[in-house]
This record gives sequence, structure tokens and C-alpha cells, in this order.
Amino acid sequence: MARILLFNKPFGVLSQFTDRGSPTVRSTLSDFIAIKGVYPAGRLDRDSEGLLLLCDDGRLQARIADPRFKLPKTYLVQVEGAPQEPELERLRKGVLLKDGMTLPCDVARIDPPDLWPRNPPIRERKSIPDSWIKLTIREGRNRQVRRMTAAVGLPTLRLVRWSIGDWAVAGIAPGQFEMIST
Repeated sequence: MARILLFNKPFGVLSQFTDRGSPTVRSTLSDFIAIKGVYPAGRLDRDSEGLLLLCDDGRLQARIADPRFKLPKTYLVQVEGAPQEPELERLRKGVLLKDGMTLPCDVARIDPPDLWPRNPPIRERKSIPDSWIKLTIREGRNRQVRRMTAAVGLPTLRLVRWSIGDWAVAGIAPGQFEMIST
């Protein structure tokens, strides 16, 4: 039986257990998880929050992280601006980035979700609206969601990974985890 940890990674935390070579002290997984033998299955940028899976089975870890398996990853994304159908349609069809065309994704406008407060809070501008979208991708390029939304004129303000496959962060507070067995 494999152990899987569903960790709600807070903003500003690295998706690794150590921080090598940084002149400043940065928060890592070891500040929150004291369980030996579990390793991240994929990554989540320091300035992103939400679900990070960790497991103790190398094959399962590779299957979760490997883009060949196209495991859906769903994000709740606060963007600058008000998404219109043409921008959403461009995202749905795939966006041309510097490293090539992305796969098509699922995307929809949503009401602001009931999330935990972010520390530090998102900077609000009085003259520029912000909106929320729910976006599901099936690949995992570096900073992909941020680059996709920027490419259609909707810069990302807050990025929360809500689910990976059937696993979701719902009900798990930031900095906390839930352990399950498969």
C-alpha cells in the first residue's frame, strides 16, 4: 500500500524539503511535514498555493507527475481583468507559448471561491477589475497556467491548485495535510 499526502501548500513555500544555495531563508516542505520517505509528485511554484501530492511509492509518484499520463490538474485562478468569451476560447483551444503550443484545456468563469485568506494578500487596484476562472490542464509545463493567462491578456494574480485527478484540497487548511493509502 502506498501512502499519499494531500498537502495544502501555502503561498511562499518551496515544493521541496531543503533550500540549497539561497542566500535567504525560505520556507520548505520540512517546515510542515515531518514524515520520512515521502516525496513530492510534481511541483507547485513558490508563489502558487493549494494541492501538492507527496507519496512514498516511486512508480506512483512518476505516474502522477509524468505528463504522458495527462492527469487533469484543476486550478482556481484570480486574473486581472474580466475574461470574455474570445479569451476563454483561446485558452480552450490551446495557447502558443515560447516552448510551443499548449494542449487544449477546460476553462470557465466562476464566482469568487470561498478560499482561505492569502498572506500576503493580493494587491487590489481600484481602476482594474479582477475575476476568477477555473482552469483544467493535462500537462505540466513550468509556470504554465500563469503563462497561458498572460498570453490571452489576463495576468494571474492568485493561483490555487484545487485538484489533481480525483484528489482535491477541499477541507484541508493551508500548511496542513491529509494522509491516505492506496
